[in-house]
Amino acid sequence: MKIGVRSFITADTMPADQVGIACEALGFESMWVCDHPILPVNHSLAPTRVDERVGIRNHQMPEYYRGVPDPFIVLTQAAAVTRRIKLGTGICLVPEREPIAMAKTVATLDWCSQGRFLFGIGAGGIPLESEVMGVEYRRRWPKTREYIAVMKRLWTETESSFEGEFVRFVPVFCYPKPVQKPHPPIIIGAGGIGPSSMRALRDTAAMGDGWGPVQVGPEELRSNLITLRELCEQASRDWRKLEITIFSPIEQDDPKRTIEDYRDAGAHRLVFMVIPPLLKDKRKLEELARRYVDNV
Repeated sequence: MKIGVRSFITADTMPADQVGIACEALGFESMWVCDHPILPVNHSLAPTRVDERVGIRNHQMPEYYRGVPDPFIVLTQAAAVTRRIKLGTGICLVPEREPIAMAKTVATLDWCSQGRFLFGIGAGGIPLESEVMGVEYRRRWPKTREYIAVMKRLWTETESSFEGEFVRFVPVFCYPKPVQKPHPPIIIGAGGIGPSSMRALRDTAAMGDGWGPVQVGPEELRSNLITLRELCEQASRDWRKLEITIFSPIEQDDPKRTIEDYRDAGAHRLVFMVIPPLLKDKRKLEELARRYVDNV
């Protein structure tokens, strides 16, 4: 089992380079950062499961969501002072970014980190944020799918062109290419419980290299993976090559039992959330390392 840490790097936390150094020294396999290009002053989450573990209550984001920096820049800061730890977006809101520039940014980060980038993706859960960023909320996933298709071409082809619903361009060069081949792993960070689960599982089977639901328990995961296996077989994909990441796993009193139950259910990586008030120093990271890294 791989153990990772996910957080918001803000002005009130340790800087990303210190977080990266600490996580690598403590033995964490991966470090993940969150993404919100902007946060509307008068916002509300779309009706969905509310994640109180990261402070979301009454469909309103906590104050530290206002200070989220660009994830690619802070991960580059961490990449410059580390050598082994994987660096991931948990998650990047793909439809809120221009896809050609995003393809270059992802490839450059993978190149600079010598192949350590993990591309966790999503489409967003705040309708007004989507609107501000020029995204029709109900069409955010079709746009995401097309943007991923665009980026895959730019990462893998010498000369790339595209003709789609949202993106059109003549043959272009786009360099550098990612170090990881054919491209950094794309982890679909959505679903797990409710109507969004089937969509997320279909997207994983169609375009993902892994699936990353939030707060899904082992039994729910086991049931979802049965469906994912069937979808992969229908798509002629080997489901065993997909990597399953659980963001904010449901913890038991015994960390060994938490690890064992998720491993038995089919998970490959557990990523624990550390909210900014707990990331002012290394103490929370050290506690997580004792509970989980030392028990793998």
